[in-house]
Amino acid sequence: MAQWIHALQRFVWGPGMLVFFLAAGIHFTVQSRGFQIFKLPVWLKHTLGALQRDRGVRKTKEEHSISQFQSFCTALAATLGTGNITGVATALVFGGPGAIFWMWISALFGMMTNYAENFLGIKYRYRDRQGRWVGGAMVYMERGLQCRPLAVAFALCCLGASLGMGNMVQGNSMAKGLEEAFRLPPVVSGSVCMALVAAVLAGGVKRIAALTEKLVPVMAAAYLGGALVVLAVNWRLIDDAFILIFREAFRLRSAAGGVAGYGMGQAIRMGIARGIFSNEAGLGSSVMAHAQSDVQQPEVQGMWGILEIFIDTILVCTVTALVILVSGVYEPAELLAQIQAGIETVDGTTLTGMAFGTVIPWGKQFLAGATVLFAFATIVGWSYFGEQTAAYLWKERGARVYRIVYILITLPGCVIAPQMIWELSDALNGMMAIPNLLALFFLGREVRYLKE
Repeated sequence: MAQWIHALQRFVWGPGMLVFFLAAGIHFTVQSRGFQIFKLPVWLKHTLGALQRDRGVRKTKEEHSISQFQSFCTALAATLGTGNITGVATALVFGGPGAIFWMWISALFGMMTNYAENFLGIKYRYRDRQGRWVGGAMVYMERGLQCRPLAVAFALCCLGASLGMGNMVQGNSMAKGLEEAFRLPPVVSGSVCMALVAAVLAGGVKRIAALTEKLVPVMAAAYLGGALVVLAVNWRLIDDAFILIFREAFRLRSAAGGVAGYGMGQAIRMGIARGIFSNEAGLGSSVMAHAQSDVQQPEVQGMWGILEIFIDTILVCTVTALVILVSGVYEPAELLAQIQAGIETVDGTTLTGMAFGTVIPWGKQFLAGATVLFAFATIVGWSYFGEQTAAYLWKERGARVYRIVYILITLPGCVIAPQMIWELSDALNGMMAIPNLLALFFLGREVRYLKE
């Protein structure tokens, strides 16, 4: 079983799927004439700019909706997870500094994939008998493509991914970090996490949104603040770090040793894969949060999707990479030798913690705290994604059962999460993209863009 799951994971995240992801982003970039680049003032005006001039963007008077900012924060909470810490370090370890450049490329095109997802999510959403919004990738598959089997396949994959990648994997990373930094037993941190998750889920989408709109800005500011301290101390090395990233991104072949041992192919594969793992553009998961917005124009919610990818990958992931590169803890020759010899290398969380520790006292403890916030936010965000798919498949009864299961697996996820669970949930995460990208391909002509 473990071998079969491992093979499935490698197949799903193989070169073919990564090309599929990039092709979708390139398609919508060309169709929009580079909207994410050339219309940057437009989408900033309707997102961050709107926060300053329109209070309605932050709050809503609708009983069964959440505000644009709350839907954005709920989606961002699910993507700002351990991938922004562990995933970036993993890309550096196995793909070299050049992988960061290709992570940027995947994010650049992923912005427009996310735009298209959210545009279609708003266009095809509908209200149920209680007046609540029903939306998500499975809805535009059923109502736009008229293909319920495709929608059911997506929903089942999303359901499994939410329990594994969205809950157990995040909880385990959080519990391990607390155990290493504070000697806190995983059963204790897991029990506390389970109780907090239960308290949040009991309040429905309104409570989830109320939490994420406060938690996301705080945790992002705290993490970026600590990272900026490290970068300020090592400011003279920042230029060298960028030069290294660009140079290694286009190294055509590997050499005998040192950083030159990472070839361009490996950098591309790791960069794109870790970028998608971090921002989830193309998976269709975050559409369920954006679809709850009180927004009237699909184009506006699409622009919140662009901002989501920008903050997650272009900002947070880049800062993490720079902290590791300028701190001096990244030894590419040693890491490459360990990989070639089949020796287990330092894990991403540990490497990032070492980088923060070079400047910040108790750097390991600081990173453990950041991991707790990121992981908990992801657990809460993904709980809503899974609940929406359960409700789509089995109505309200299915949603109630799902909430109970989601809460109960939080503790075992924190205490023990076998590698097989990680690989299965990662495979399901990627398998969500197959029906979603197919739907985007056939419905893409319906996507529209604001000019001003």
